Formats: sequence, structure tokens, C-alpha cells
Amino acid sequence: MSDRHFIRPGQGGDRDVFEYAVLRVVPRVERGECINAGVLVYCRAKSYVAARTHLDETRLRALDPDADVAGVRAALHAVEGVCAGGDAAGQAAGDDPGRRFRWLIAPRSTVVQPGPVHTGLTADPAAETERLLDLLVR
Repeated sequence: MSDRHFIRPGQGGDRDVFEYAVLRVVPRVERGECINAGVLVYCRAKSYVAARTHLDETRLRALDPDADVAGVRAALHAVEGVCAGGDAAGQAAGDDPGRRFRWLIAPRSTVVQPGPVHTGLTADPAAETERLLDLLVR
């Protein structure tokens, strides 16, 4: 591994650490097949948490022609709502961004599942969210 993969003190510039997880849709858990349908991004330094989703219905139906597309869309929309906070976040509305992120990355559904958490550096978490959505989902 080269030195370019290591950040030494003072070399981070104006970038902050962020964490992200991919949201996967597993329409038939017994088969283990999945498609990526969104990203969750959290940056503690910026008090930022957001989810962006994109469901490719054609790909989902290729894995399971009988998939509950409306149910999957509702679950993905709920994740975006929890990240947004306010009334859309329900009981999580009063939680700080980090707590909402940790709650969302905890497995709770067999159909919409968070992947492992990864880290990186960013100067703009919102732009990073869009970049990851384009790179990993669309």
C-alpha cells in the first residue's frame, strides 16, 4: 500500500470524516440476491445525516417478479424521513444525527437491509451523498 492511503496529522485539509452504508433490497432472502437502492451518510463534524434512494424497479422485478414494490418504496422513503428529522422522523425526531444513523444501520428488515459501514473524508457531505448514490446505486 502506498503512502497516499494514509492521512497524517495536518494533511486532512478541510475534509471531515464521514461514514456511509449502502441500503440493499433483498426481495427473496432465501436466495440471497440483492440490489443496491440507496445510501446513508453521516458526518459527525457537520451534524449531517442523510439518505438518498433510487429503486430500479426493473432490476427488482428481475430478481422477484412478485416483489412488493410499493412496500419497498415505503421502507426506503421512511429511511429518508428519519434522516430528515422533524415530523417525518417519528419517534427519532428528537435524536441527534449520529443516533439516527446508528438506528438506521441496525438490521431490522429482511427486505431492506443496511450494508456494512465504511468511512472516508469529505469537505461536502451532501455532495458525497450524491456521489455515492451515483457510484453505488444508479
